Amino acid sequence: MAEDTAIFAGGCFWCMVEPFDSLPGIEKVRSGYTGGHVANPTYEEVCSHITGHTEAVKIWFDPDVISYKELVDLYWQVADPTDATGQFADRGDSYRPVIFVNSPEQRRIAEESKKELEESGRFDRPIVTSIEDAKPFYEAEEYHQDFYKKDPLREAMMMVPRKRYQEKYWEDKAHDEV
Repeated sequence: MAEDTAIFAGGCFWCMVEPFDSLPGIEKVRSGYTGGHVANPTYEEVCSHITGHTEAVKIWFDPDVISYKELVDLYWQVADPTDATGQFADRGDSYRPVIFVNSPEQRRIAEESKKELEESGRFDRPIVTSIEDAKPFYEAEEYHQDFYKKDPLREAMMMVPRKRYQEKYWEDKAHDEV
């Protein structure tokens, strides 16, 4: 089996796991931190905004089953690409939307997808999600992993603004187009 990885930041990493986790071809999804200047940061350090890290998810996938483009297409539906200062109730640099690319091919796919989204007219504000080269990814503490399984009620409450976003901009098709 072939394996590749994708790294997406779109607000609280708790809310970014479940949309990808149940798809065919996904081997695993881990919450973590990336893009900063401190090795092995803790959650408290990242939340203090002193490390430069962004909360993100790293996705291991089989490209023979699900393509990177399909993952990027789903990413647009679960993160608000028009809000550079956070996502939904989560505010600050550690919650900014970013597609971290691992290769020139991933960069090409992400940039083409972003351009298509910009030209679609779906949003009345500019698409501000940045596309950046991947940096070291540090897995978050274990209590952050698979949060939607560990505390489904809290996760459901946190997902309300994302669900409203999906209904408004994607007509509740978050999983249909993948």
